Amino acid sequence: MLDDAGLSGRALELAYFGETVVHGADIELRGGEVTALLGPNGSGKSTLLRSLARLHRPSAGEIAFADGTLAAALGPKDFARRVSLLAQSRPVPGGVRVVDVVGYGRHPYRGRWRSGDEDGPAAVDRAMDICGVADMAERGLETLSGGERQRVWLASCLAQDTDTLLLDEPTTYLDLRYQVEILDLIRDLADEHGTAVGVVLHDLDQAAAVADRAVLLHDGRVKAAGTPAEVLTPANLTTAYGIDIEVDTDPTTGLLTTRPIGKHSRRLVAAAE
Repeated sequence: MLDDAGLSGRALELAYFGETVVHGADIELRGGEVTALLGPNGSGKSTLLRSLARLHRPSAGEIAFADGTLAAALGPKDFARRVSLLAQSRPVPGGVRVVDVVGYGRHPYRGRWRSGDEDGPAAVDRAMDICGVADMAERGLETLSGGERQRVWLASCLAQDTDTLLLDEPTTYLDLRYQVEILDLIRDLADEHGTAVGVVLHDLDQAAAVADRAVLLHDGRVKAAGTPAEVLTPANLTTAYGIDIEVDTDPTTGLLTTRPIGKHSRRLVAAAE
């Protein structure tokens, strides 16, 4: 792991059309760790992630790397050599091969005429191997399933060869198998490659399983930050989501599990009593 891997935001204020939607947020992504951003719809988690990717300029606060370099001080290509983003939605261009899509990640290293990137082919091959898409290299992106395409776009991010990876809801719309595969890849990137990973997730149990740290947002403010055990408490979750949520520990895995309590669940509990 590189000593300068990681990215942090301090006292971030983020606004849309003059209206502040994230207030004074602190967040730290550390090399070799996965940090999950959690919270209900509209809580500001995706906006906060986008600000770390320099896609949403803060109205106050600063974003800096672990070595002290301010993100705002870097040019676009220099920044893209340090941070990559897997956005919520990506295009599905027709007639474009998987190997070419993965190669898009090499844009920070190429000159105007796609030249000068001697390490590019090896980086693309490595990224495809890590994401398990090497055997699809010559296939058109439009021929793949949603889960396969998600792995291809993740490979494109890996080919970018950055120390920090940001992912916005990477498991949304995927079936269970591909959700597990994506989460396993995320965990491997932190453990085996020292990558600092920040990921927006809706599934609290997935966050408990994959994350070293969690940041819970509520109404545009950081409600809690720390380990999953410190953040995913009944009190924190009930406040943030506006519904009673119980938290248990799986006796087999030792992982936290969450259970929202709706009106039908209450009836069953009352009947059992």
